[in-house]
Amino acid sequence: MDRTTIGLIGCGIWGRLILRDLVALGATVLVVEPNQAAREATLAGGANAVVADLDDLPETAGLIVATPAVTHASVITTLLERRIPILVEKPLTTDVASAQRLAEQGGGRLFVGHIWRYHPGVQLLGEIARSGQLGPVLGLRSTRTNWTSPRIDVDSIWNLAPHDLTLAIEILGRIPQPRAALAEIHDGRPVGMTALLGGAPWLVFDVSNRYRDKRREVRLHCRDGVAVLPDPEGGYIEVIRGDMVTPPAAMKVERRSYSAESALERELKAFIEFLGGGPPPKSDAAEGLEVVKALIELRKLAEA
Repeated sequence: MDRTTIGLIGCGIWGRLILRDLVALGATVLVVEPNQAAREATLAGGANAVVADLDDLPETAGLIVATPAVTHASVITTLLERRIPILVEKPLTTDVASAQRLAEQGGGRLFVGHIWRYHPGVQLLGEIARSGQLGPVLGLRSTRTNWTSPRIDVDSIWNLAPHDLTLAIEILGRIPQPRAALAEIHDGRPVGMTALLGGAPWLVFDVSNRYRDKRREVRLHCRDGVAVLPDPEGGYIEVIRGDMVTPPAAMKVERRSYSAESALERELKAFIEFLGGGPPPKSDAAEGLEVVKALIELRKLAEA
């Protein structure tokens, strides 16, 4: 079996991007997609073969699940019978019980696509946090907003907030304990959340699908300054040195560049390398479970 032969389950909006990058990385991609029009687009996008039913998928070295989040539990349960590595898009599931079960059954072969852990700018913020070059870390603040969402299987909190929880894992080393949350409700459906977790350090995130403009900002607050990822596609972070009494004119601002390689491509490359005997991907099923637990707790705090 060629270790770069991968089965892609689902080829919708995000699955097409996964297919694109797998093809660019030289993988052989066999796709499962029930929709006829999507199957035709999948072949045009470079898939080596496409079938309509999971039972018809030939043997592969690994599997990537890009189906709607509400189907993850059932799809992964079926795929675990193949006893090969699986990478599932976030969230692992949308309830603690199924996430717990899959984490136990998946062992060391089930991983979650927490893509921001592979973003080179986020990783640079993590290096700054661990190095202490800006003094002790005080907290982390992230903003993730845009207008509406093509996702209809889950609400905007499930769609957006898992990213911000895994930012904390990559930069702070853990998800702080949830303390408070406020859900933004529109027409009876959650469309956003503002949340506070931990204390030393703290995590604050704001996610919403009711902003006209798309915003993606991550701010690492430390005693001696702030490091900011103002735009994940900008190619740099800003390091601003100063304390509470430093006037604006005296602040020292430095730009640090990072690799232009996309986070998705880096994530998929790590999975392919794992199939070939390399180290496991960053986010295993246990981490996926912790994200689900934290998000469920925040939803309860927000009464979402």
